This record gives sequence, C-alpha cells and structure tokens, in this order.
Amino acid sequence: MENNKNNVTPEEIKKQLFSVIASLETPEEVESFFEDLCTCKEIDYMAQRVEAARLMLDGATYQQTISQVGISSATLSRVNRCILYGNGGYNKILANYLNEQKLKGNQ
Repeated sequence: MENNKNNVTPEEIKKQLFSVIASLETPEEVESFFEDLCTCKEIDYMAQRVEAARLMLDGATYQQTISQVGISSATLSRVNRCILYGNGGYNKILANYLNEQKLKGNQ
C-alpha cells in the first residue's frame, strides 16, 4: 500500500465518503456520483439489497424476496441480519423514504 503523506486513516477516508454522499442534494446528483464512483454491477447489487430490505420489512418471505429480486440467499441473509441486528440503517431510511412516497401519493 502506498504511503499516505497526510496520515489520513482509513476510518477518516470512510467518514469523508459518507460526508460527500450526505452533501448530495438531488437524486440526479446521487446518480451521477454513484455512476462515477461504482461499477454498474456494484450499483445493481446495492439496489438489490435495498429492494430486498424493503420487501423483507414489508413482510415478504425469503423465497418471495429471492424470486422477486434475484438476490442470492447468502446476500439476503446478510440484509436480514442487518435489518434485525444492524445499526438501523435499512429500517430508518426505508421507513422515511416509504413515508415520503406515501405522502407524495396522497397529494
């Protein structure tokens, strides 16, 4: 690994990434950034995980989710562990997003 002249730790680099993502203001900015940052396949995998989490939070079974999303059982198991025992990211963010979508639909 290359010497880091600024002595920035991997944790600081990760926090910088999260701050950059949090600074994005529109879905279009997020899309442009992620298309530059990630491969198409990485974006596809992240999208699968979010959709799988949405389905699981909505009460879908493993088999229903695997069938609808095309996600592997190992990845779905990880998503489910995060839903149940993780930091609450899927639960909180998806709940907020789905509530916003419902409000938009009622206007």
